[in-house]
Amino acid sequence: MKQKVAVLGAGSWGSALAKCLSENGHDVTLWGNHQQQIDEINRTHTNEQYLKNITLPTNIFATTDTQKALQDVDAVVFVVPTNAVRSVCETIAPYLSSRPMIIHAGKGLEQGTNLRISEVIEQQIDRELYKEIVVLSGPSHAEEVARKDITTITAASKCIEASEYTQKLFMNHYFRVYTNTDIIGVELGAALKNIIAIGAGVINGIGFGDNAKAALVTRGLVEITRFGLQFGALQETFSGLSGVGDLIVTCTSIHSRNWQFGNLIGKGLSKQEALDKINMAVEGVYTVEVVYDIAQKHGIDMPITQAIYEVIYDGVLPKNAIESLMNRDGKSERYI
Repeated sequence: MKQKVAVLGAGSWGSALAKCLSENGHDVTLWGNHQQQIDEINRTHTNEQYLKNITLPTNIFATTDTQKALQDVDAVVFVVPTNAVRSVCETIAPYLSSRPMIIHAGKGLEQGTNLRISEVIEQQIDRELYKEIVVLSGPSHAEEVARKDITTITAASKCIEASEYTQKLFMNHYFRVYTNTDIIGVELGAALKNIIAIGAGVINGIGFGDNAKAALVTRGLVEITRFGLQFGALQETFSGLSGVGDLIVTCTSIHSRNWQFGNLIGKGLSKQEALDKINMAVEGVYTVEVVYDIAQKHGIDMPITQAIYEVIYDGVLPKNAIESLMNRDGKSERYI
């Protein structure tokens, strides 16, 4: 059934998801706040800054007008940086007259509050203004989805019918969607894998090999699982697409901004120099600060996360951080 969908955020992932929805036959409006970019999408059906050499469907309408974007929509898809979610909620709330499904495809935790994105949305938008909240997450580089490369992803909600609605909305021959009800685990897996991806980039930048990368991914997954279980996630979620799946793709691909950032840090650039060079949001830089703070407060053992935090925020040299990790006291291998 044809649906009217507003995609909030005209970056690479927002544009790729809008393209997928449009190709599925839905009526798609892409909302952003940079008029020049919006004009480009409407005029040439391209978004070159974010998706190079990709042509967007001609029936995607882009706008900066919030009211126009949200008029009579069946679903709203949040694809904005984590720390913009709260302000975007405030912007759109007055225009949610059609009580749409809210789907978010972000991967982070809010600085200052330490909240998951769904929790921010719940705080900021009155419950009677939307049907349910769904998290859309998994191993999915925007560039590959835009090229119609095979991708599998998870739609998670407390309400299974909402997950199934999202599955039907997005699923096609190149974009397969599975359902899940563990919204906590899916959101935390999505957010924390960005931290480990920074570490994978650091290892590459320094020049370490495959053994080190495998060790980081494996023990990184232990930390993600350990953290998730502390807050009510299901252990099996971290063996799925939004756990190990997302971790693998983000830690092994040059498409990943978090990997790119870590790679530049490993090569000797400062935090700010690396961010300036990438010139797009790098969620893991902010997520590691939040997760480190939570882990300290709750006594969660996360040595890799702590090491990455110290490299980014305390100026510890990457090689020294790795040496400290390797020289810790020996212990038995426990998954959690």
